[in-house]
Amino acid sequence: MTARAPRRVVVVGGGVAGLATAALLAAEGHEVDLLEKNDAPGGRAGSWEADGFRFDTGPSWWLMPAVFDHFFALLGTSTAEQLALRRLDPGYRVFFEGDDEPLDVAADRAGNRALFERVEPGAGQALEEYLESAQEVYDLAVQQFLYTSFDSAQAYAGRRVLAHGPRLLGLLSRSLESFVAARFSDRRLRQVLGYPAVFLGSSPDRAPAMYHLMSWLDLADGVRYPEGGFTVLVEAMADLARERGVRIHLGAAVTQVRTDPSSKGGLPLPGRRRAVARGVAYRTADGVHHTLDADVVVAAADLHHVETTMLPEHLRTFPQSWWDKAVSGPGAVLVMLGVRGELPQLAHHSLFFTRDWQANFDAIFEQPTRVPDPASIYVCKPSATDATVAPPGHENLFVLVPVPPDPGLGHGGLDGAGDPAIEAAADRAVAMVADWAGVPDLAERLVVRRTVGPGDFVTDLNAWSGGALGPAHTLRQSAFFRAGNTSKHVEGLYYAGSSTVPGIGVPMCLISAELILKRLRGDRSTGPLPEPAPSTAGRPVEAESA
Repeated sequence: MTARAPRRVVVVGGGVAGLATAALLAAEGHEVDLLEKNDAPGGRAGSWEADGFRFDTGPSWWLMPAVFDHFFALLGTSTAEQLALRRLDPGYRVFFEGDDEPLDVAADRAGNRALFERVEPGAGQALEEYLESAQEVYDLAVQQFLYTSFDSAQAYAGRRVLAHGPRLLGLLSRSLESFVAARFSDRRLRQVLGYPAVFLGSSPDRAPAMYHLMSWLDLADGVRYPEGGFTVLVEAMADLARERGVRIHLGAAVTQVRTDPSSKGGLPLPGRRRAVARGVAYRTADGVHHTLDADVVVAAADLHHVETTMLPEHLRTFPQSWWDKAVSGPGAVLVMLGVRGELPQLAHHSLFFTRDWQANFDAIFEQPTRVPDPASIYVCKPSATDATVAPPGHENLFVLVPVPPDPGLGHGGLDGAGDPAIEAAADRAVAMVADWAGVPDLAERLVVRRTVGPGDFVTDLNAWSGGALGPAHTLRQSAFFRAGNTSKHVEGLYYAGSSTVPGIGVPMCLISAELILKRLRGDRSTGPLPEPAPSTAGRPVEAESA
């Protein structure tokens, strides 16, 4: 499929999806302007520095490396040219309520088979079979469901879909939790295999069993870390975009998608849109209002914010009534801690699972919602791998506490100055790490503390409901049930990012950008685009984590 005539494109939002979309379209020859309301690109993949510490404020798990490799290849470069990846060993450490010894998830498949067998006799072979299934479903997803906008019959009834139809129906009709429980008895192993649902903004009992494919990514393919943190990825993407001609405007908050009535006239008919995108209106940090003309607008910002604030009601594909029925992924309390002294008790990634984690999920997803107490939490210690993120003799901790997606919980702050519910959740998380990991003086060793709450996700990212991730991957919000990436009423208006297909996570955002490129090409294929001839750059070179 060859490129069409160059067009003027405005990309709204400078997160991963926006940067990726801008870079790919500019490389295609389009004239691209990217507008980001904040003073730095990155969106959820942000960064914060204080007193010699540098914290990633969003993504921290590097999974699905092939998606990154493919994205960079489309731009004529490689992951190895842009970043230095380290494979983590252990991949992550898991602490369980009531158990004295944590489990270290290994860096590879063989190590995890041995781990499972040690915990539960027979579970090693069960894991081998589980991962074989996970890999098969993952490969099917890549070729059939991830790199498609579901705009052709091939996406729904292609040869691969028909061949795997009964199996797919079975995986979609039961929960991940029940799928795991049918194969493993030990609570700890079940939690390890159920946790990937959280990456999808869901829970094991709410996510379809099809998402057991996620376990192949961490238990077999391994967990990596980009030296310097995820901010290095953002910087690389911004540089690649600029090198290809993208004009990045920071401090530029888009307030309106400008449209003209459709030139076709008459009443809307099937396939006929009511209006045509003509650009955007935006406000700069000095309060001055501007306009920017374009033939194509790609909204890579929060979809709810775009639809409900930038378009008149009659042009909204996803009006407020649509969102009233949708399910948000969880909110989050983020806690960034600079700690004096070393913390050998923690790995680069550590998970803390409560015994009754069903109560955790129900607190977040069921009405009335509440902040879980105790809460299962995630702790990242990038200083285990990267000496640049903390001063010598100190550790960098990033703690994530899942909470309801409720901006009413409030905002975070510095040194305990955030709203009471946010600081209380942070205090409990610090106490949990201190108790379970055996660091009784953790609170006394803090030299930096900053919290972020759901209210901040609204203020900083215009996040729907204050959610940390986007719409949850429930059955009704996955694959072709997820919000589509084109406006039904405005010709030339497209959507990218975690709110739309294919979904949540950095790799999905990269794929969403490729889907926009395919849309503008008129390419309805279901798999990844062909990559250009490889350059002299090789595959990513990975170092084993110390």
